[in-house]
Amino acid sequence: MSSLVERMVRAARLDAEVYEEVEADTHATGQAMQVVVLSSLAAGVATLATAGVTGVLAATVFALIAWYIWAFMTYWIGTRLLPEPQTKADVGELLRTTGFSSAPGVIRVVGIVPALSKLVFLIAGIWMLVTMIVAVRQALDYSGTARAVAVCAIGWGIQAGLLVLLFNLFMVGV
Repeated sequence: MSSLVERMVRAARLDAEVYEEVEADTHATGQAMQVVVLSSLAAGVATLATAGVTGVLAATVFALIAWYIWAFMTYWIGTRLLPEPQTKADVGELLRTTGFSSAPGVIRVVGIVPALSKLVFLIAGIWMLVTMIVAVRQALDYSGTARAVAVCAIGWGIQAGLLVLLFNLFMVGV
């Protein structure tokens, strides 16, 4: 079994095999959650001066909720709306693969340097999107990448709408 750091590096390098590995490893769900938390904390550290500790903690919880919603939406869209004949997956498989796709987000900690913040966040965002596409392609056993791009785009749009709704419901009057 691979270590967490080794899996994170392989995921960031777009190693399709690591996504197959964590997809099949039911014990890797905790590791996937750790990756999401580390990625979120890295982003939080970069914004510590403006967000404060409470903001960092809230952002981490928010990231975990967003990860679950996007993984569930990806599962549903990928297996119900846009499956290929060989597509077979469960929510756990998508949680594990998409969790590891957050690995490049750890570089956001470099954003603590104000002059680098925007560039680092842009690079991390694009990199995480690419790893998400690879993760979805592998988890849903797609023969190509185009369908994974479509699933990620649709899922992201629905997730973004749901998160805006949740944010507005829970942050009103705060």
